[in-house]
Amino acid sequence: MNRQITVGIIGDYDPKVFPSHAQTDEALDYAAGALSVAVKSTWLPTPSLTEPSRAETLGRFDGLWCAPGSPYQSMDGALRAIRFAREMGRPFFAT
Repeated sequence: MNRQITVGIIGDYDPKVFPSHAQTDEALDYAAGALSVAVKSTWLPTPSLTEPSRAETLGRFDGLWCAPGSPYQSMDGALRAIRFAREMGRPFFAT
């Protein structure tokens, strides 16, 4: 693996309430292996995405994934992140 991609996962990580959260990380690892790339994922709590620094935070990633698990702690934060992805032409995926 000579290439690494970074993925920001929009969501409030809580695998006890949302077992799919742990599976999200596993799915990214599996897909990366199949594509022979390394993946580094970071969960982004939705309240932090209402901060003015969100563009800087979100801009660090090659792509964004809005994870399952609504209701989010901050629906506004999740929507701002989605808007950022759309307006900046960033790869975006939601489940």
